Amino acid sequence: MQNRVVFQDYAIVACGTMDMELNHLKDSGFLDARKILYTTPGRHEIPRELESQLIRQIGIAKKYASKIIVVYGGKFCYVNADNPYRDIDTIIQEQGEPGVKISRIKATHCVDMLVSKQERERISQGKDVYWLTPGWMKYRHYVYQGCDKGLANKNFPKHTGGAIMLDAIGYYEEVMKNNPEQILDFSDWMGIPMEPYSVTLDRLISLLSDEISLAARAFEGNARLQGPESAEGQTSKLASGRD
Repeated sequence: MQNRVVFQDYAIVACGTMDMELNHLKDSGFLDARKILYTTPGRHEIPRELESQLIRQIGIAKKYASKIIVVYGGKFCYVNADNPYRDIDTIIQEQGEPGVKISRIKATHCVDMLVSKQERERISQGKDVYWLTPGWMKYRHYVYQGCDKGLANKNFPKHTGGAIMLDAIGYYEEVMKNNPEQILDFSDWMGIPMEPYSVTLDRLISLLSDEISLAARAFEGNARLQGPESAEGQTSKLASGRD
């Protein structure tokens, strides 16, 4: 592959709901990051715990690399009711320090990491769909922590278009083959039918690659501003592996 993006200088910190997709990219050889760290899935329901785990995992990631990509959504993954102005990007920025670069992929939530809003609108054909990824089912005891059957009956049936699992790793098919009761039980708990929709990991690959490209353009811009002598010094540092 020409101009393949390389993650060897990076560490990844991600929500655990995305571990199957990211591990697939790792096993395929695309995501050759120095380290991939996960927070417990479904912590968007417990913002204080999400913040604590995210800070801790970023701290660990710094021991492996000075460049870190956070795989979390921006708009929906962290909502602080006590301080609405404190968002996930604020938390990430607070972890920055000299010589450490931390960025977050440009997605609103994990569903958006797999399929864009425009594509979801095309798939749903105007229906009110409950979107989910394989991780939402696999880790449902975390994701839906505190959501009993009564609360489920109150919330899920309003999605009259049912539930659609955006599956890029063949998870739904594997479960249906080996343990179909899990699918039936989960659908029954939600009170709505669930079906898979096969997608690729192209959007996630693009979002991850964009962070590398943005960092490269930022470096080139700084080098031009600093002048040729400074740029040469920066290039020498990169070549020697120093930040």
